[in-house]
Amino acid sequence: MSIVYKKPEECTYDAVSLGEVMLRLDPGAVRIHTARQFTAWEGGGEYNVTRGLRRCFGLRAAVVTALADNPIGRLVEDFILQGGVDTSRIIWRQYDGIGKNVRNGINFTERGFGVRGAVGCSDRGHTAVSQMTPEDVDWDELFGKAGVRHFHTGGIYAALGDMTPDTVIAALKAAKKHGTITSYDLNYRPSLWKGIGGKDRAREVNQELAKYVDIMIGNEEDFTACLGLEVEGVDENLSALPIDGFKRMIEKAVKTYPNFQAVATTLRTVRTASVNDWGAICWYEGKFHEATMRERLEIFDRVGGGDSFASGFIYGMMTFGDAAKAVNYGAAHGALAMTTPGDTTMATKAEVEKLVGGGGARVDR
Repeated sequence: MSIVYKKPEECTYDAVSLGEVMLRLDPGAVRIHTARQFTAWEGGGEYNVTRGLRRCFGLRAAVVTALADNPIGRLVEDFILQGGVDTSRIIWRQYDGIGKNVRNGINFTERGFGVRGAVGCSDRGHTAVSQMTPEDVDWDELFGKAGVRHFHTGGIYAALGDMTPDTVIAALKAAKKHGTITSYDLNYRPSLWKGIGGKDRAREVNQELAKYVDIMIGNEEDFTACLGLEVEGVDENLSALPIDGFKRMIEKAVKTYPNFQAVATTLRTVRTASVNDWGAICWYEGKFHEATMRERLEIFDRVGGGDSFASGFIYGMMTFGDAAKAVNYGAAHGALAMTTPGDTTMATKAEVEKLVGGGGARVDR
């Protein structure tokens, strides 16, 4: 089955995401527990994708999220505005003064280097977005009256609260009703699930949500931990896997969920925290397509690389309808995003196209 997008002139937005946007505090070259100053960024697994589609690829994007109305929430809003993403769909919650009932998420992330892996420490309990319900958004107005070509959400948001899975289902069903293509990044995070039932709960939630998804994105850990798709010879450890292992995993996913129109995954071998082998593969219309493998890619900040892959892949599918081209756009965009700090991309479309075309790192002047 081919993916067919609504025409741009029929829609207000090319892409909309649903998820939490946190304030990221980055200690730079030192550790979180030894830092005396931090650089502030914004970021969130689902938001990063549409932010990339807007900032790098120039598409019209919005984010559906909720924030506590205090200076931290307004700072996050300011970051979102700087990225060019429409903030009119943000739900603002009254702040109670101390964050007992509603608050904004904060994410401390230190970059790894060499043998020391990256470390993330989130403070996101009782956040405004984790308390969203399906009724908080008029989904028929968004996908019907306003119009959206592509909708993206994922497993991070689905893990945040008791009602977030229901909110995701409501959004996915409405998107499907109005002809919007949907994507979902499984993005399994053990820390998010361990206090609410662990892997069993992750599978219960994601196996249901997967029924409403057109484009599924995830790695080998995601497919086994979230969907229970265990394949002989493929496990959840993140060591290098033969390419045929990934293919068998994807084939099982497509057989289990015939609604999947495309499946995409990054291929990453972690040599050190700052040197990875990086590539990607996708399945579309019964065929596999592999991106150029970049061996010993030097990493500055790996957080957000997978999200930038997703935005590049989605851009390729929306623009060209060509999965082979799309997976290369995704892999190139992800590679470039990991050369700069922060969760979100600083790459340009010209840089992505140069890398897709075989360009290197010679100086441009």
